[in-house]
Amino acid sequence: MTTLSKVDPGSIRFLRNAQHYATLLATLHERMAWAVGGGGEKLMQRHIERGKLPVRERIDLLLDVGSPFLEIAPLAAWGMYNNEVPAAGVVAGIGLVEGVHCMIIANDATVKGGSFFRETVRKHVRAQEIAAQNRLPCLYLVDCGGAYLPEQDQVFPDWGHFGTTFYNQCRMSAEGLPQLSAVFGGCTAGGAYIPALSDEAIIVQGTGRIHLGGPPIVKAAINEIVDGEALGGAAMHTRVSGVTDYLATDERQALAKLRQIVRHLNMPPLQPLPAGRALPPRFDPAEIAGIVGGDMKQPYDVREVLLRLVDDSEMQEFKPEYGSTLVCASAHIHGLPVGILANNGVLFSESSMKGAHFIELCNQRNIPLLFLQNITGFMVGTEAERGGIAKHSAKLVYAMSTARVPRLTVLIGGSYGAGNYGMCGRGFAPHFLFSWPNSRIATMSPEVATTVLTELRKSSLKGDSADDQLAALAQETTEQFTRQSDPYYATARLWDDGIIEPEQTRDVLGLCLQLLAQSNARAAGPSPVFRM
Repeated sequence: MTTLSKVDPGSIRFLRNAQHYATLLATLHERMAWAVGGGGEKLMQRHIERGKLPVRERIDLLLDVGSPFLEIAPLAAWGMYNNEVPAAGVVAGIGLVEGVHCMIIANDATVKGGSFFRETVRKHVRAQEIAAQNRLPCLYLVDCGGAYLPEQDQVFPDWGHFGTTFYNQCRMSAEGLPQLSAVFGGCTAGGAYIPALSDEAIIVQGTGRIHLGGPPIVKAAINEIVDGEALGGAAMHTRVSGVTDYLATDERQALAKLRQIVRHLNMPPLQPLPAGRALPPRFDPAEIAGIVGGDMKQPYDVREVLLRLVDDSEMQEFKPEYGSTLVCASAHIHGLPVGILANNGVLFSESSMKGAHFIELCNQRNIPLLFLQNITGFMVGTEAERGGIAKHSAKLVYAMSTARVPRLTVLIGGSYGAGNYGMCGRGFAPHFLFSWPNSRIATMSPEVATTVLTELRKSSLKGDSADDQLAALAQETTEQFTRQSDPYYATARLWDDGIIEPEQTRDVLGLCLQLLAQSNARAAGPSPVFRM
């Protein structure tokens, strides 16, 4: 049945919350403009003068007309490297190409020549993880200068570094997930392996180049002087070496050819959503900002958020009279079933056991799980410990970790301590994890961290300067935890898949649920492609 909302959009509290959230959204929009701006006006103009299209224009031409594009981690590297690496120099996301959901990974050569920083590699690997989980073809739009050499120790030797991207390509190809490349610019050193390991590769004449070692390396290694076109140009690789399969006269032709290849992949067609069930919420999703606000200490009933996310504002709440600090409900989002676990306060033993029970019900019924995090953690204190909070919270963690159904997570408020773990934080590999602009994530809040550290230090401080030292420690701790729990600090380091607006959340989740539903239709099979 549809639950009635108790929110008054005309109340002072609602209007104050909405006004505060508007400032959060303005900040998000400003920083998104930084992300999509690439290397700036001057470098973009030089890029275009070379006959090359901006990376996002390439993606627009590749996608089906009207296809949504679910971009992954657009604010990666925000606040890092003097903000000179927008979006970590690579655009990644999911969209429809010839009716097939594909993962697109596209280098932005206006950002440090498309070179790979630590966050670039992390974003590339994360996009491949999503593709593998959801059984999506990978389309690489390559314009890559290889590893950024000053950061080589952060991108080269370890698991999760550059080599892992090639390992993932090989594994996904062997599992029947097509790996396709279009080369628009230079592919040097490790960057050369992206097209070389692809099942099929296209290269653009005049701008596309592939070489394990560029002219300077060749000269240094074997004292051979050669220009880039003769060494690794498009004509040579298509007609002589066979590294690439198709020669395109310009970028538009290359993108058209990539679409043609996808058309003939024999992937299962897009399945329509269940007819007649995807009813919009009865309450406006735009009201979520006025409910949540920006004050982490201001409580609200998370059911009011759910009423603005789920189809027809209809949900079946599980154990509504028990463990009330965790709301568990069955609902639909864009016509697809979902089991929701949403925080409504600190987690007690009762709410933990209730959550574990609900997860097992969703497992039995093959219903994906959605975790909405706004949690300070599990209850502490003598009474809680005597009541077995360690044991009961572990039951929730265990049930969530071993769930056989897909899991989605959205940080809609605080995400602190073990509460992050029990509610399927990043460390527990949810299929997708997004954050809201008001969210915070850390081991504990700045206030609690400051209290803990100053109390621990008191016993070791003596003398007249003790108070001053404690005050300095308090200030330093508060500043550190405030800075490091900021959602932009988190998304810059890819602790989430992106910051999204509350009003957009329903549509983002609907797309994710559709991907998860369709991935079951694509059976894996051994089908490696060996380059000749």
